[in-house]
Amino acid sequence: MNSNKTAKLGEGLSNRHITMISIGGVIGAGLFVGSSAAIAKAGPAAVLAYMITSVIVFLVMRMLGEMAVAQPDTGSFSTYARKAIGPWAGFTIGWLYWWFWVLVIPIEAIAGAEILHAWFPQVSSAIFAFAFIILLSLANFFSTKSFGEFEFWFSLIKVLAIVIFIGIGALAIFGFWPLAKDVSGVGNLISNGGFMPHGMGGVLSAILISAFSFFGIEILSIAAAESKNPEEKIKRATNLVLYRIILFFVVSIFLAVALVDWRSPDLQKLGTFQYVLVSLNVPQSKLIIDSVVFIAVASCMNAALYTSSRMLFALGSRREAPKSVVKINASGVPAVAVFASAAIGLVCCAVNYLVPGKVFGFLLSTTGSIALLVYLVIAFSQLRLRGQLEKSGAQVPFKMWLFPWLTWFVILVIMSVLIYMFLSPAYSYETALSLGVTLLVVFCSLIVTRKRKTSQSVAMNLD
Repeated sequence: MNSNKTAKLGEGLSNRHITMISIGGVIGAGLFVGSSAAIAKAGPAAVLAYMITSVIVFLVMRMLGEMAVAQPDTGSFSTYARKAIGPWAGFTIGWLYWWFWVLVIPIEAIAGAEILHAWFPQVSSAIFAFAFIILLSLANFFSTKSFGEFEFWFSLIKVLAIVIFIGIGALAIFGFWPLAKDVSGVGNLISNGGFMPHGMGGVLSAILISAFSFFGIEILSIAAAESKNPEEKIKRATNLVLYRIILFFVVSIFLAVALVDWRSPDLQKLGTFQYVLVSLNVPQSKLIIDSVVFIAVASCMNAALYTSSRMLFALGSRREAPKSVVKINASGVPAVAVFASAAIGLVCCAVNYLVPGKVFGFLLSTTGSIALLVYLVIAFSQLRLRGQLEKSGAQVPFKMWLFPWLTWFVILVIMSVLIYMFLSPAYSYETALSLGVTLLVVFCSLIVTRKRKTSQSVAMNLD
């Protein structure tokens, strides 16, 4: 292994890998199953919540794209935060992001294991969960291409599933789906308590749920750094983000709330896609959706292993993590970083089975606001870096629109949502824990920065 300070990751991701990651990488179990929670909060107005979130996420991606095109980097927004705000910001957001994705590993492993256990009840779900993590860890360990290949096929299956769902839903709305007897038209949008039965508060609650469904789309800027011509790939993918997320998320949710009664308890019990397909009498609906959700879970865990290891590698390359994590193998993979992230994921998974619902539940609560904090840091970083570039007279090859007004708009929206979460009884506990962990990491960053300055001063005095 190479422990060189200038260790460079390989360029193992091809055009088709990056293209499919950008198209389907963000689609997780949250859309297929978890979106029912957003619908329960807002009713048919969940469509509005997903549309608002889509626009905010698109603007955040445009800001990140501006910075990534100017300087592609595996550290992505943590590197940009370091340059724009200060070393403490890069350290803090990098470690928070790593922590978030490390916890996603056992979450997805446990979810996938439950599906496999339902299919093969003779095997313990714990065995499935551990095997799941180990298998995908090995795929990530041996080559970046393995990650790309897995993600290509996972994303392709997810995209095809949504396209088929949209096709069936559209046929049912226009009365052409032969298996749907009493389900057609869009009457459910207004006939069961109105379009916005719980008011704007319900929409805000649904926005919080939908925001976490979109989290992960920023992985594109990290993955592109391990491909050839990353600048062009980032430009193309960023420009298409809005169309993709509106098609896959907004259209899917619109069809769901138009076709079924959002008040049905079965919607929460079965999940959005399965309940709609059951309502349309699609044969083997449960098996179909369970299979697609399993693929989505595997895809998310694959992405979690990849992302957490690359962020850890970026932290190590800036001497903000143990130097061993920058070691790469012959395939250009940060093998130690992959192993470390997978090991923490396995430990958290074991904790879940040994102490069900206690320690692991507490750890999960600490990630409640991390997604919004990451988006907020991206916006502040772009605001400052763009200002610095314009003052220096440098060219900005890929620009955020209406700068700085749209950037400030996104900052105000995200801060408003964070304040709402902090004051809302439903989210205050998780938000407070997230902020507490953030302050702890900031404190650690200040200690690391101070020690580094001290050691540099000593070295200079010795010279």
